[in-house]
Amino acid sequence: MKERHEELKAAARRGARAKKDEADGERNVLAKIAEMPEPDRAMAERLHAVIKASAPDLSPRLWYGMPAYAKDGKVVCFFQCAQKFKTRYATLGFSDEANLDEGAMWPTAFALMELTAADQARIGALVKKAVS
Repeated sequence: MKERHEELKAAARRGARAKKDEADGERNVLAKIAEMPEPDRAMAERLHAVIKASAPDLSPRLWYGMPAYAKDGKVVCFFQCAQKFKTRYATLGFSDEANLDEGAMWPTAFALMELTAADQARIGALVKKAVS
């Protein structure tokens, strides 16, 4: 919560500097990923590349101290590293802004132990669908 509070304060100070905010968001996300211990760091780096390639219009930003990707200022998906939350797996999550609706029930978070080529392809398809 402290990290989220700092994010909100920083956003309020920036005001309407949209282009600089995008560059700052990318830089902040990459810095946060660089701080992560392995194997979370490698997974976050690969996820970042997959998400940027699948939906280049998403803007990287920090959200509650985690790498996240937003459309029109609203977070669509995010990565939670296992180490931060002391869990046995990392999580790729989608917010209610993601267009993943499928019937009356659908997954909004996925546990990640590793990323295979098939996993990356599935994530890329999910991200594309989420922003459609």
